Amino acid sequence: MSAAAVNPSVEGHEIVELESHHVLKSYGRYPLVVEKGKGVYLYDDQGNKYLDFISGIGVTALGHAHPRLTKVIREQTGKLIHCSNLYYHPYQGELAKRLARMSGLERAFFCNSGAEAVEGALKIAKGYGAARNKDKFEIVALENSFAGRTLGALSVTGQDKYREPFAPLIPGVKFVPPNDVAALEAAVNENTCAVFFEPIMGEGGIVEISREFALAAQSAARANDALLIFDEIQCGLGRSGAYFAYELWNRPEEGGKPGEIHPDVVTAAKPLAGGLPLGAILVNQKAVDVITPGMHGSTFGGGPLACRTALEFLDVMEELLPLVKEHGHYFHRRLEELALKYDFVKAPRGRGLMVGLELTQPGNWVVPAAQAKGLLMNCTAGNILRFLPPYIIERRHIDRVYDILNEVFAEGPPA
Repeated sequence: MSAAAVNPSVEGHEIVELESHHVLKSYGRYPLVVEKGKGVYLYDDQGNKYLDFISGIGVTALGHAHPRLTKVIREQTGKLIHCSNLYYHPYQGELAKRLARMSGLERAFFCNSGAEAVEGALKIAKGYGAARNKDKFEIVALENSFAGRTLGALSVTGQDKYREPFAPLIPGVKFVPPNDVAALEAAVNENTCAVFFEPIMGEGGIVEISREFALAAQSAARANDALLIFDEIQCGLGRSGAYFAYELWNRPEEGGKPGEIHPDVVTAAKPLAGGLPLGAILVNQKAVDVITPGMHGSTFGGGPLACRTALEFLDVMEELLPLVKEHGHYFHRRLEELALKYDFVKAPRGRGLMVGLELTQPGNWVVPAAQAKGLLMNCTAGNILRFLPPYIIERRHIDRVYDILNEVFAEGPPA
């Protein structure tokens, strides 16, 4: 029986009633009360299962209740959950070493979220500029981008709907259109302290930044002694089929050379601890000396539970990387079939298991219709259906997504 037949609405549900009276109304929730998860599925409180192709917006990249993560979490909670960063513990240094090896950068700072990682990266950029020139505080970012909801992150988010209610924000941020090399080169100057962008824009509609644009950004940053910052919070840590999405630009099959494009700073978060809050800022030697003891910190960032779990996540992720690429290609092929079948569906976009499907009309109607048939995803940038499935999916799960979308598209939007 479909979820829609069993649980068409959650109005009157005691959990919903509690939230409506006591939780700040900051989210537009879908009518679904989730009780548990297992593998690629979430289950509601009526026992209906849903194929989870949004994975907590890219967070639960190993699915739900992954046995290796569950084992590590159980063991570590019985030993040590938290200790202050005034002291050492066995896992933070090892995790920093692993991330440095993967990224080719030097050091890591740990925090709790992507927004916090962006905040720290902006502080590093500002500090780097201030050490050179009091006027060197400008940042170049991208139109239609999304970097987070804190004030600093909003300052480099190129969407007015998020920025305007909280203006004025950090001054000196310039926005240029994605992949517009001429606009980028015109915006960067001697007062620029950083060029900041996502290699694959997430909330902006799964938009890939071209290799040409990335090369131009690196060249402009180097010429003006500015930091090149890649925001890999959504596209990083395996999501694109590579450790980090910027690696794709350096592959010979993409026309690149190993190490040709390389950032000074990278932000990472979402899947890093498999669902536990953990973010990271990775920096090269150029940016290392900006932060000295007392200049930045985090009470919870880099605790033993999150760091140990992250180490296990990275082990599993490395094993799954070839499958992320393989299943990403297969997913694209199946979505291309839908694009050929329906005139309001355009070709899919994205890399690996960061996939968007563009519609020629607003796509919000698709999300509840798909949910009613047992598929969870979302719509971003108005008309881009976004899929961020767990790395553990199989072809049969992709085939089921095709079947559900085919049914939804055939039925069309509600009257």
